[in-house]
Amino acid sequence: MRIKPYAFLNLAGDAIHNFLDGIIIAASFLTNFEVGIASSIAVIAHEIPQEIGDFAVLLKGGFTRKKALCYNFLSALGAVAGALVGYYFGSLIYGSAAVLAAFSGGMFIYIAASDLIPELHHEERAGRSTLQFLLLLAGVLSIGAIGFFFQA
Repeated sequence: MRIKPYAFLNLAGDAIHNFLDGIIIAASFLTNFEVGIASSIAVIAHEIPQEIGDFAVLLKGGFTRKKALCYNFLSALGAVAGALVGYYFGSLIYGSAAVLAAFSGGMFIYIAASDLIPELHHEERAGRSTLQFLLLLAGVLSIGAIGFFFQA
């Protein structure tokens, strides 16, 4: 079976996404340990369903299970590269960790506001809309709880 081009685009996009996640984690740890732990938990929480979705896209795009898993893992290594780059530049340039953290946080807010929340408006069933709202609320509350738990 021929591998479809969108599978390769998915890998490239995921590698960039993971690279930015690594920068977020490094910048967070440079800010302080508690912020680093909270950010790591948040990144892991959003990465698990995303990587499962990426795996499904690779399978649908023509990869075998083994190759999809291998290539998905390789794209996940972008997080390690991002963490190394973020840590290097964050520790080299005074104040850059705060700028990197603000930039990364702004990207997450942009993604939520431009992609995720408008998608919720397409659901016509009241039960599904309520469930989606409750899950969104649970996400906000869990981030608040993590921030409260790890406050210095």
